[in-house]
Amino acid sequence: MNLPKSLQNLINLFQQLPGIGPKTAARLVFYLWQTPDHYVEKFSQGLVDLKEKTKQCSTCYNLDDQNPCTVCSDSNRDQTQICVVERPLDIIALEKVGDYIGLYHVLGGVINPVDHIGPDELHIAPLLKRLKNGQFKELILATNPTMEGEATANYLARKIKELTANSSKLKVIKVTRLGQGLPTGADLDYADAWTLKQAWQNRRQVVN
Repeated sequence: MNLPKSLQNLINLFQQLPGIGPKTAARLVFYLWQTPDHYVEKFSQGLVDLKEKTKQCSTCYNLDDQNPCTVCSDSNRDQTQICVVERPLDIIALEKVGDYIGLYHVLGGVINPVDHIGPDELHIAPLLKRLKNGQFKELILATNPTMEGEATANYLARKIKELTANSSKLKVIKVTRLGQGLPTGADLDYADAWTLKQAWQNRRQVVN
């Protein structure tokens, strides 16, 4: 028996989402079919609003209702610290800890040769430009403790060391990495607040 085309098309779309397999996609679609019309309309409007109303910050690449985002626009935040993360979700996780009041920079992923993602595909060039134009004293590398996350952190540490070595105007920036507390292979947005707090307080210096 073939499914109605409308159901199958939606199942195929759900399957393209990360972590959604054929069975889960089918369950979600049949659930939506059984829900009241007003919920489906609200759900579809939410998807439209996601694309039309969500803005990417032109400074740090975070997602917000405004550009620049609320973090970059907040003059009360520490303008001498910048924390580098992989995704906007990581900012949400770190903000819940409450130990950090500096700025952020979202890379948009990690260096991953297997998926053909190199430095040019990430927001690394804008980060280096921010460092040149800002008054930063510390850069905190908060990429996930995965093989790709560590490789990206090491790459950034080298680039920043080269940047300060080749610029007489740029002061040496302290580069630190989130410390013990995060197990290898973990994602920031899945870590609990206590684990993140430990990782934050135990961050280590990467380059001198």
